[in-house]
Amino acid sequence: MAIDIKLFQKIILENKSFILTTHVNPDGDAIGSVIAMANFLLQMGKNVSIINCSETPKNYIFLDKEKKIEKYETSLDKKILSCDVIMVLDTNSGSRLKSMENIVKTSTAKKIIIDHHLDEENFCDFYFTDTSLASTGEIVYNLISSMTEKFDFNESISTSLYTAIMTDTGSFRYPRTTDKTFFIAADLISKGASPTSTYENVYENWSLGKISLLGKMLSQIKFFCENKIAISFCSKQNFIETNTNEIATDGFTSYLMSIENIKIGILINELNDGVKISFRSKGEIAVNEFAKKFAGGGHKNASGARVFDIRLDEFLPKLISEIENFYNNKL
Repeated sequence: MAIDIKLFQKIILENKSFILTTHVNPDGDAIGSVIAMANFLLQMGKNVSIINCSETPKNYIFLDKEKKIEKYETSLDKKILSCDVIMVLDTNSGSRLKSMENIVKTSTAKKIIIDHHLDEENFCDFYFTDTSLASTGEIVYNLISSMTEKFDFNESISTSLYTAIMTDTGSFRYPRTTDKTFFIAADLISKGASPTSTYENVYENWSLGKISLLGKMLSQIKFFCENKIAISFCSKQNFIETNTNEIATDGFTSYLMSIENIKIGILINELNDGVKISFRSKGEIAVNEFAKKFAGGGHKNASGARVFDIRLDEFLPKLISEIENFYNNKL
């Protein structure tokens, strides 16, 4: 279904106060999209707050120079309950709002989703979604571009959206990266986004702890199905030893998928309350189907899941058995 641009414009013009939020452990698409939308709304004369359930990862702080993003605390509930509109960007699942889920669902504000993922949950009033696009940033670009006569498409908005698109396309190499993606990126560059500094901020700003964690993850890779599947993990002990957390593993699956002949890459993060799994695949192998076995989901070639109340050593054998059966049935 095509996105209703006129409905979006109507919502913006008829409402005054907006709360923006995104999913737990936000990535570049999430942070870039909320920052760009917030700047657009501020220029439109709206009262805007960004409230997220997680801290902003270090490599995306450069987008929030004015420190607009607040970390959720119950003291912010009154603001959430009294606003006109709540925008949820880059996720369509209430559960991915974590500590904010209940208050968002309780609020009588108009709730809208802006997202590009599959399997949406019905908990909002309006949906501006397009699963054919590679990023939420592209949707935000299309929505706000329809109102350019009313605001300045400045460097901050351009850089935020370029970051969103660059990161969620894997630097313009993932499936669903199209000629339109490049046209949008080119337009954002013409409006002030810098490909060089954006890349440096996002990808060349790793802590020593993250580098050490990557080394541990790479040393723990195991191969299955004639070296077509690569599985690795970051244990709780790995996080302790490197003074990092699961946010530091952003981008690690790319290393699994860069190995010759690999068709499926899986990274498991061991957390205090269970495990978090990231699935990646190539070609026609739909790992979002496999993720459903663990109540997860996502894109065809990039999905995730959470399994609670289980240890890594308990989960690994189950996962290995399931993924081998899944892959062999796809041959």
